[in-house]
Amino acid sequence: MYTILIISVIIVIVVLVLSVLTTSKAYQYKHTIDPIENSSEDTRESASKDEEPGENK
Repeated sequence: MYTILIISVIIVIVVLVLSVLTTSKAYQYKHTIDPIENSSEDTRESASKDEEPGENK
């Protein structure tokens, strides 16, 4: 009976330690974003989306 309890507690502790280590490593990860490449088509599309209907520039 006590052996099963001890093994269970050891498994719980191992899982808890692994969870804490994984979460800690995830928070330390540095996310990067690729730069946006502007082409002439993208610029024209974004400019037309910025204009409100009926607005003259």
